[in-house]
Amino acid sequence: MEHLQQNFSVKYSYNVFFTSGLFSVNNPLLNRFLANAATSGALRKILFVVDQGVADAHEHLCSEINAYFRVHTAVELVPEILIIPGGEQVKNDERYFELILEAVNNYRIDRHSYIAALGGGALLDMAGYAAAVAHRGVKLIRIPTTVLSQNDSGVGVKNSINYFGKKNFLGTFAPPAAVFNDDRFLSTLSERDWRSGIAEAIKVALIKDRLFFNWIEENASVLVSRDVAAMNYLIWRCAELHMEHIAGADPFESGSSRPLDFGHWSAHKLEYLSEFDIRHGEAVAMGIALDTVYSFLTGRLAAPESERVVNLIQNLGFDISHDLLRFSGENNPLLKGLEEFREHLGGELTITLLDEIGKGTEVHEVDAQLLKQASLALYNRQRKLQQSKFY
Repeated sequence: MEHLQQNFSVKYSYNVFFTSGLFSVNNPLLNRFLANAATSGALRKILFVVDQGVADAHEHLCSEINAYFRVHTAVELVPEILIIPGGEQVKNDERYFELILEAVNNYRIDRHSYIAALGGGALLDMAGYAAAVAHRGVKLIRIPTTVLSQNDSGVGVKNSINYFGKKNFLGTFAPPAAVFNDDRFLSTLSERDWRSGIAEAIKVALIKDRLFFNWIEENASVLVSRDVAAMNYLIWRCAELHMEHIAGADPFESGSSRPLDFGHWSAHKLEYLSEFDIRHGEAVAMGIALDTVYSFLTGRLAAPESERVVNLIQNLGFDISHDLLRFSGENNPLLKGLEEFREHLGGELTITLLDEIGKGTEVHEVDAQLLKQASLALYNRQRKLQQSKFY
C-alpha cells in the first residue's frame, strides 16, 4: 500500500529583555510586551508563580505586582499569587507541580493566557513544565532572579522536574513567550548564589568563546566583589552565547550532542549525592575542573591552559573537588553518573572535552583510570589548599 508522509516546520521566536525595576509602575516594558502579543480581543489572564525565597527577600514584591497591573491593564492579573518554595525541592516534590495545575484549572487559564514564573532556575524549570503540559501549552513568561537562571536556564527552551531520583527525568522542550531579566533581583542574593551562576559563564566561554574566557579571567576580582556592571555584562554575553547555540541545528536535542552540558555529567550526580547541599553552579565548577584536567591527561588540552582554567575557578572562590568526587573503587558513584548521563542522552555516550580554551570536542568513550587520576589530582590540590588556610 501507498504510505502517507507529513512534513512541517514550526517557527519559534522569543525575546530576552534586560531591565531594572520590572514592576515599577513607571516601567512600561512588561505591559507593552503583553499588549503587543495579543492575537485576538479575548480576555487574557496572567498567573504569577513566585519563589518563596524571592518573596521573602523582596517583602513588597506581591504588592508591587498588584499595583503594576492596576495601572497596566493589557491582561488581567489572577488575584492569587502562588508562593512556592524554591530550590531543588520544588522539582523533587510533585505537589508543587500539581498546585500550579490546580490554579490553571481554578482560574481558567487558557492557552492564550500566561503563567509568569518568577524565581530561581529550579522553580522556572518546574513551572515551565506545568505550563507546557496544561492544555497542551499555556504561554510561559520567565522572570529569572539569580545569576544562574538569568544567564543560562532561564533563557533556554527546556523545562523539567526530577523523577526516579534522577535529575530532569521528566520534561519538555517548550520555548517561553518571553524572558525578563531584572538586575534588581540580584542585589539580595547570597554570596554563594551570586558566585554560583558564574560557573555557567565559564562553561560556555570554554567551549565557544576564548575572548569571553579572557574577559572573565581579567574581571574575576570585580565579579567576586559584586560589581553590578560587570555582572550585567557577564549575564548578557552568557545568555547571548546560549541563545546562539539554541538556534543551531538541534535546538530540541534530538541527537546525543550536548556541548552546553560540559562539566555537567558529574555535576548532576554530585548534586544528588550531596542531597543538593551543593549548589548547581558549585557542582558545575567542580565538573568543569574535572573535565578540564581529564582533557589535559588525554593529551587534548595543553598544561598551561588546563592550569588557567583551574586557577580561574579557584580565584572566583569555588572549590575544585569534594569528598564525593574522589574515586573509591570500580563501583564508584561517579561512574554510575556517567552511565545515567548516557541514558539521558538516548543511548550513545557523548561528552564534551576541551581541545583548547574556546574550543570543545565531542568524545564517546571515557578512560576510567585517567578520570580517576584527574579526580585524585584535583582532590589533593583542594585538600592542600584547605590545609594551608587552616594553618
